Amino acid sequence: MSSLEPFGARLRRAMDERGPLCVGIDPHASLLAEWGLNDDVAGLERFSRTVVEAVADRVAVIKPQMAFFERFGSRGVAVLERVVEETRAAGALVVMDAKRGDIGSTMAGYAEAFLHKDAPLFSDALTVSPYLGYGSLAPAVALARETGTGLFVLALTSNPEGPEVQHAVRADGRTVAATVLAHLAADNAGEAPLGSFGAVVGATVGDLSSYDLDINGPLLAPGVGAQGATPADLPRVFGSAVRNVVPNVSRGVLRHGPEVAGLRAATERFADEIRAAVGA
Repeated sequence: MSSLEPFGARLRRAMDERGPLCVGIDPHASLLAEWGLNDDVAGLERFSRTVVEAVADRVAVIKPQMAFFERFGSRGVAVLERVVEETRAAGALVVMDAKRGDIGSTMAGYAEAFLHKDAPLFSDALTVSPYLGYGSLAPAVALARETGTGLFVLALTSNPEGPEVQHAVRADGRTVAATVLAHLAADNAGEAPLGSFGAVVGATVGDLSSYDLDINGPLLAPGVGAQGATPADLPRVFGSAVRNVVPNVSRGVLRHGPEVAGLRAATERFADEIRAAVGA
C-alpha cells in the first residue's frame, strides 16, 4: 500500500504554514436551526459544505464529528464523504472525530474505514478510545504507520465523567491517563519533526503539571471558545508542549454562519489569538 509522508510531518508543516487552529464541523440540530436550516440531509449538506468553503483553504485542520452525519444514515455519510474530499482538496488535513475503539479484527475494520487510502472516508487522522487497553489499538497504529496517517487517542478529556477512568491509579502508581501518554511517547520515539500519534487533552481540564505532555506528538485540545477556554490559557495549561497543541474551536466559529464572510472572520480572529498565545 502506497503511503503518504507521515501525518506528524504533514501536520507540523500545516501548523507552521497556516497556524495550529483546528475548526470542528459539528452540524447538530441547534446549530442548523441557528443558521435557518432544516434538520435534514439538505440542511446538513448546506451547513457542512459552507464551513468547508469558508475555512478549508486557510486552517491547518478540519475535524468533522462523525455522529452528526451518521444520524442521517447512509445519506448523511455520503455528505461526509464529500466534506472529506473537498477539505483535503483545499489543503486542510482531516481529523475524523469518530472515537472508535475495539479489539482485534473489529478494530482493524474501524481503522480501514478511515485510514485505508482507498476508503471513501479516508482521513489524515482518526480519534480513538484506548479504554479496552492501549494494546487494543495496535491494528490502527499499524495501519497508520503503513499509510502515513495518524491517531488522536483520548487521554485527558474535558467531560466531567472522564476523571473516574482517566485519573484512576494503577497498581504501578501511575494514572490511566499517564499510562496512555507514556504509550504515545513510545510510539512517537525517534520521529521528527513530530510523531503521528497524538493525545486528546482538553483545554479546560485544569492543572496538568503532574502529567508529561511532551510525547513528541500533537495534542488535540477541544474546549477553546464556547466551552470556556481562551487562546491565552493554552501556555498555562500545556506548558512546554504548547507548540504541539492543535486547539479545536467548533461553536466559537460555527455560530457566526451562515455567511461565509462571518465564518472566515471568526476563524481569522481565533487563529490570530492562538498564534499570539503560543508564539507560532
